Amino acid sequence: MSQPIRTAEDLKGVEAAGLATLYPDKLKIVVGSASCGLAVGAGAVLAAAIATVKELGLDATIARTGCIGFCSQEPLLDLLLPNGPRISYARMTPEKTRSLLAAYAKSGELSPDMALGRFAGEEHVLTGEGHVYTSSQKAAEAVPEWSSLDFFRGQQKVILRSCGSIDPLSIDEAIARGAYRGAMVAIQEMPQDKVIDEVINSGLRGRGGAAFPTGQKWRFARKAAGDTKYVVCNADEGEPGACMDRTVLEGDPHATLEGMLIGAFAIGAQEGFVYVRNEYPLAIATLQTAIDEAEKYGLLGDDILGSGWSFRVRIRVGAGAYICGEETALLESIEGAAGEPRSRPPFPVVSGLWGCPTVVNNVKTWASVAPIITRGAAWYAAMGTRSTKGTTVFSLEGAVNNSGLVEIPFGLTLREMIYGIGGGIPNDRPLKAVQAGGAARGCIPPSFLDLTIDMEDRPNESLMIGTGGIIVLDDKACMVDMARYLVEFFLDESCGKCVPCREGLRQMAGIMDRICTGEGSEADLFLLERLAGTMKAAAVCGLGGMAPSAVMTNLQHFRDEFETHIRDKQCPAGVCRGLAPTGTTN
Repeated sequence: MSQPIRTAEDLKGVEAAGLATLYPDKLKIVVGSASCGLAVGAGAVLAAAIATVKELGLDATIARTGCIGFCSQEPLLDLLLPNGPRISYARMTPEKTRSLLAAYAKSGELSPDMALGRFAGEEHVLTGEGHVYTSSQKAAEAVPEWSSLDFFRGQQKVILRSCGSIDPLSIDEAIARGAYRGAMVAIQEMPQDKVIDEVINSGLRGRGGAAFPTGQKWRFARKAAGDTKYVVCNADEGEPGACMDRTVLEGDPHATLEGMLIGAFAIGAQEGFVYVRNEYPLAIATLQTAIDEAEKYGLLGDDILGSGWSFRVRIRVGAGAYICGEETALLESIEGAAGEPRSRPPFPVVSGLWGCPTVVNNVKTWASVAPIITRGAAWYAAMGTRSTKGTTVFSLEGAVNNSGLVEIPFGLTLREMIYGIGGGIPNDRPLKAVQAGGAARGCIPPSFLDLTIDMEDRPNESLMIGTGGIIVLDDKACMVDMARYLVEFFLDESCGKCVPCREGLRQMAGIMDRICTGEGSEADLFLLERLAGTMKAAAVCGLGGMAPSAVMTNLQHFRDEFETHIRDKQCPAGVCRGLAPTGTTN
């Protein structure tokens, strides 16, 4: 059994072991093995690397890592030379892997031919230090540096600080990049109220969509009456096109665990839960390994860091209900009841799990906490906008050349996101719409491209990004069919507890079906608007109140397309079956 960590010297001893495997003195082969990589063949690439190293007798170590964010280039394989550069190779296959390693075995040099990018160095965000990669090989210097690629230019990794760099199953490597230093500082050197002050001063707001100030939530729970308190991580990521939380848990689970540890200490909790949907088996397995390893080092469990304080984390696996992303429905599910929202007040910070004060934060929120403690509130608050500080992670998908996970400070515009980082639309097709901020916010037209991404809606200035999912649609998309899809999604995910949501969505889905099959009428648009108003006013939870916006936003910005479906029985995009494309007759 590993010796428990009690002091900074103990932590440095583990750090040394982690650095030895992160940057070994022999060839290191790293394969991106998150869900996005495995889905396109990373497992076969890893197997080919293992077999080829054995066949060629190479003195090399082989490791897996999480997603570095550039999902459209997976499977990714990195080669790290002893005291040399780190080169990434994209869209690898077993055949390419064997060829690459055979060429290295023959010449002792890296091939730049298939290379995507080269790392000049890596910042260890939690400490402000880093590792510099040498590039003594001239061939390697011909490979563009990662930060010069469109996709990574302008990104700033805080939440995803170690994803794609460490083996997520190695706590030693996480510690080598600064993990648990924030927890040690908070628990051994700071009063609980001072920890909360630091989080408040940083300006951190919830990254799950509601954007409530994190430190204020912690303060409410700290002051709430009761000896038993809980912290909960909401990893029930159900938005269409969203995969940010899963990636953090698969690539750097200790980022979230350390944040929960700090938050639990600050409010006086002794138990925490991570609620994750069962569609994320790799994230669940990786997180459980991380919890086990943290317990072995005494970073979770009894007498943490010699403080006399105890804290444990348990995983609760949900059935994949979108409604359980709503915090009170999530708490009901953890307690063993059906995942249905509670009426509020009281709020969870006063009466949450089993009636006790409970802080519920998103994966990305918890992962943002440790750097605030190690680098300071001022460092964190220097990033972002005047109203929304720090960075967040976006899932950039759809009709865009560079898709994947993007972490940037708030304040970038949608245009910079789509045409800069995203590399524009494939085949230079026209941009038609963007679904930004989650399914409930519907789709917006290109006229919104120059609004800055924020967590507040300011007319003609900013766009509230919500959960962080961005889906780009080109001119081949039908906005009426998209609205129908979103309504059907919410209908399927509604818990059915309240009549406005249950029956309102059913009626909306029927209307959208009529319009998309050529049976709609002018009166249907009026009825949609009346239904939306009733649902927003009377639904019990945010899902029922926000779901109509998926239709209303599309109707507001693309009303002519709805009217074309109704009056002309035509679908301009040629998507809706039974309707003729624009320019033809039935």
